[in-house]
Amino acid sequence: MAKAKTAGEKLNGTTEAFETAFKTGTETMKANFEKAVKGYDQLLGFSKDTVEAYVKAANVAGKGAESLHNEIYTYSKASIEGSIANAKALMASKSAHEAFELQTGFAKSAFDSYVAEMTKLSELMVATSKETFEPLQSRVQAWVDVVQSARAA
Repeated sequence: MAKAKTAGEKLNGTTEAFETAFKTGTETMKANFEKAVKGYDQLLGFSKDTVEAYVKAANVAGKGAESLHNEIYTYSKASIEGSIANAKALMASKSAHEAFELQTGFAKSAFDSYVAEMTKLSELMVATSKETFEPLQSRVQAWVDVVQSARAA
């Protein structure tokens, strides 16, 4: 015949089961907390690097805007000086034919100068845009890496 368990034996078995469950729960909670801290550290590192990338991009954009401004200023100044010189030459012309030739030459050179300047400005804007977005593009890849490592953990 099976021996009946006493109240002390029942309590002892229940206590052991409770202690085992508590120990397992504590270990699991500790492991998950460590994972969370590691993920938080990764996120903080990512955020710091992202802020640095934005600062770098803003500096490049600022320098690019300054270069564009200087280029536009230089072109505008030269264009105005050319217009003034052409106006003086037109006023000094001795015939309508000579004035017409001067004005035609000026119009052609002004158009060529304008096309060259717009090409230069376009190339400068493209180069500035590429340099500005370069640090930000690397942050996109870093974000993908952070998300993948978080999913793997």
